[in-house]
Amino acid sequence: MATHKSAEKRSRQNENRRVRNTSVKSSVRTIIKSVVTAVEERDKAGSVTALAAAVPAIKKAASKGVFHKKTTARKISRLTKMVNALNKG
Repeated sequence: MATHKSAEKRSRQNENRRVRNTSVKSSVRTIIKSVVTAVEERDKAGSVTALAAAVPAIKKAASKGVFHKKTTARKISRLTKMVNALNKG
């Protein structure tokens, strides 16, 4: 356990950030799942709509420091690739 005043504050901050990051990651995973589900169901319009909602959510999580910039790019790229393949074929 932290013994210095500054270390105790840092511990409190880390706990608050951990809770916030967990919440954001969970909501992003749910949004990503909606895109994947729409693609699996061959729902072209639904997948495009879900992707349009997913991309800003993923980017916002990256801007808050929850995801690394390259992780964000990879997630968006893979989702876009899935939706484009569905709409192409």
